[in-house]
Amino acid sequence: MRVQEVLQGAIRPSTTRGTRALWAKSLLNAALFFAVFMLALPWLFQRLLPIPLFVPAFFQTWLAGSFFVVGISLWVACLDTFSRHGEGTPLPMDAPRKLVTRGPFSVIRNPIMAAEVLVIWGETLYLSNLGVLLYAIAVSIGAHAAVRYVEEPELRKRFGASYEEYCRLVPRWFPRILRRA
Repeated sequence: MRVQEVLQGAIRPSTTRGTRALWAKSLLNAALFFAVFMLALPWLFQRLLPIPLFVPAFFQTWLAGSFFVVGISLWVACLDTFSRHGEGTPLPMDAPRKLVTRGPFSVIRNPIMAAEVLVIWGETLYLSNLGVLLYAIAVSIGAHAAVRYVEEPELRKRFGASYEEYCRLVPRWFPRILRRA
């Protein structure tokens, strides 16, 4: 069995009922995710490769802060949409039971992953460190691979034609500025 199939098999629709319970699970996921991917791993990479990078003050403060605030805000909006309309959480073993195509998911197909990566890039700009830059690059590539080779095939199996139509209409990562008529 290939790694891709094993990872896809770990994704299961949620059996949790009720928006409050889904929010609680989502917040637990957030705490764990942020502790590992936004604190521990960047700290480790900064210590392993402590080479400072020059980043102009504007980028290091305002742009980094903007990435962080937009990323967190988008992430919270996604959790709300998953809980209320998808009846699930971002946790693979508690995935939404319904295909979520509204809210942030109507603009790009992967707003949760995009929000998380945006926060990590904000952190990268703020810390201005080569180790954290390499970490952000690795996370960005890993996020794309996870979406492309694990999440999307599993969603195609689970939601079929409705997911195919959604993919046709909504871009994976970058919003369309002008929609085709």
